[in-house]
Amino acid sequence: MSSITTELPAMDATRFQHTPYYCEENVYLLCKTLCENGVADATGSDLFVVFISNEKKQVPLWHQKASSRADGIVLWDYHVICVQRKKESDSEPLVWDLDSTLPFPSPLASYVTETIQPSFQLFAEYQRFFRIVHAPLFFKYFASDRRHMKEPDGSWTAQPPPYQPIVAQDGILHNLSEYIAMSGADTLSSLDPDTVRVAISQKLGVVVSHTQLQDLFIKLP
Repeated sequence: MSSITTELPAMDATRFQHTPYYCEENVYLLCKTLCENGVADATGSDLFVVFISNEKKQVPLWHQKASSRADGIVLWDYHVICVQRKKESDSEPLVWDLDSTLPFPSPLASYVTETIQPSFQLFAEYQRFFRIVHAPLFFKYFASDRRHMKEPDGSWTAQPPPYQPIVAQDGILHNLSEYIAMSGADTLSSLDPDTVRVAISQKLGVVVSHTQLQDLFIKLP
């Protein structure tokens, strides 16, 4: 299997817009930049936005820059990454995670091993679920007015990005909660190609477990 990383210029994560604790907006702009600079298809057809969360809103991820621990573990309420899968290539999918200390980008298999650590035994309430949304649909429908980052008195829990909030093409101002809401009951019962094709064409994409994640990217049309 050839490696897509050999086809790409060396990437420095600091070249991309990044505001701590606003990972959904960071990934939105990351995908846009990858489309604009030719690393990805101009329409984003080879990009997928992946939300990671669960019912408890406590998901452990390793090798995170925000961690003060040697193993880099952070217990996020949710996290967002980009996965690139070239349709007409046997190259392994790539993960673009601006908050990770791993190579940027990283092959999906190694990212799962190092960041998700599926062999690590977790209590059921900490299991991670993944909502995969096709980037063209994300560009069209996603919106965030950053209300989730405000205290009851209106102050910010973390300084917001310097640019204006993202508004959906239909004028919706905020729907982030729809993307991060996920549980085991939402996961696909089957990864047969027809089921995956229909699910990934939806606004909110498809939800899978960590055991289904890599297989899903194999089955994508």
